[in-house]
Amino acid sequence: MLNTIIHGEPTSNPPLLIAHGLYGSARNWGVIARRLCDERQVIAVDMRNHAYSEWTDQHGYPDLAEDLAEVIRQHGGKADIVGHSMGGKAAMMLALSHGGLVRKLVVADIAPVTYTHSQVQFIEAMHAVDFSTIERRSDAEGQLAAQGVEKALQSFFTQSLDVKGKRWLLNLDTLAVEMPKIMGFPETDASWDGPTLFLSGGDSDYVLPEHRSTIRAHFPAARFAKIPGAGHWLHAEKPREFEAAVRTFLNA
Repeated sequence: MLNTIIHGEPTSNPPLLIAHGLYGSARNWGVIARRLCDERQVIAVDMRNHAYSEWTDQHGYPDLAEDLAEVIRQHGGKADIVGHSMGGKAAMMLALSHGGLVRKLVVADIAPVTYTHSQVQFIEAMHAVDFSTIERRSDAEGQLAAQGVEKALQSFFTQSLDVKGKRWLLNLDTLAVEMPKIMGFPETDASWDGPTLFLSGGDSDYVLPEHRSTIRAHFPAARFAKIPGAGHWLHAEKPREFEAAVRTFLNA
């Protein structure tokens, strides 16, 4: 079901599955994936309703976890996982519901809690882009800028722009309807006691001290680390530090 970009060949190590965040894609993770595939095969996925994966009217975390489980079963039945933001919640749900498929889990800048901020304003901004005037990505970036979207996010969003097809490679309608599920996390008593690293940006407020009791209830072996000077997009802002932290954890 999920479109995948595979880096490297299978090795004696389990493959590494990368699950991107909201409005992202497998292609966003190319730099990290290419660096880490020297020691293990890396499988970056397009999550459902994103890029070249199937579009559906459901976008809850049990559904996203099942998608990831299907990919792992197709690649040997056991994998390490890195999930960022929405992808991190999907990865956590995967470990809680299909723990036997996961060896090690890296959760990048997200906690298994409900967040109060919405991301719908960005869907509205993307919906408002007038494709009749779009000849290149920079044209769309200009329209997003006029709607108050900051520069870094303009570039990020337009990576999901099909200029020739004059469309977004995002199922914006479903993502808008399902936003409460995306911002939330399923009620569950499940726990997974495998090795788990919660890797956060030092300047981000997504993983707070008050989240730790909830995290440990679900992931009793959780460890915590921060990348100084990075925000929520820690893998893009500090790619070498992110790669080093993930590599050290997976090889420990």
